[in-house]
Amino acid sequence: MAATAVRYLRSAGSPTAVQAPSGPRPRLRAVREDERLPVDPAEFRRVLGHFASGVTVVTAPGAEGPAGFACQSFASLSLDPPLVAFMVARTSTTWPRIARAGVFCVNILGADQGQLCLGFAKSGADKFAGAGHAPAPVTGSPRLEGVTAWVDCTIAQVHTGGDHLIVVGRVEALGAEETGGPLLFHRGRFGRFTA
Repeated sequence: MAATAVRYLRSAGSPTAVQAPSGPRPRLRAVREDERLPVDPAEFRRVLGHFASGVTVVTAPGAEGPAGFACQSFASLSLDPPLVAFMVARTSTTWPRIARAGVFCVNILGADQGQLCLGFAKSGADKFAGAGHAPAPVTGSPRLEGVTAWVDCTIAQVHTGGDHLIVVGRVEALGAEETGGPLLFHRGRFGRFTA
C-alpha cells in the first residue's frame, strides 16, 4: 500500500516529498523466532483502549467526489516547520483517494459529533450525506461544519509502520472555534471532557 501511495502522489504531480522504503521489505517482528510470540491482538486492543484520544475526520477533495474517514490516531508533530501526522490502515480504501489528492484537512470533532464520526467510520456508504462542509482555504479539502478545529495540510511524507501508514502533513492553514468541548474516545465509547 505504501508503494501505491507513492505512485499516486507522483502521478498526481504532487510537490510533496514522499520517502518510499528501499530494498526488500523487512520482516516486521518485535521478537526473535526463539522468543515468545507477540501479544494477542485482542489483548493489545483492549489495553491500548485505556488511552483516551480525541476524534477527527480526515478529508480530501477528489475528481470522483470528496473522500474522508474517521481517525483517532492524529497528533501534532513539529512547530517549525508546522507538521501534523495521522495513521491510516494500509487496507483503507479511502487512503488512496487522499493520496491522489496530495492534500487533506483534519477536522477535530466536537462533543456532540459522535454520529458524524460514526458516519465517516463506515465503509462503502456516502460518508458526506447530510454532512455540511465548505472548502478549506488553501487545499480545498472539505472543512466540516460544526467542528471545534480544522487543520488544512499538504502531504509531506508517508512512512510505513507495520499494518499502518504514517502520513505527515505540512500545515498550510488552521482555525478553531472557542466554543464547546472535544469528542473523546475511550474503551470503545465516546465521551466528553470535564475539567
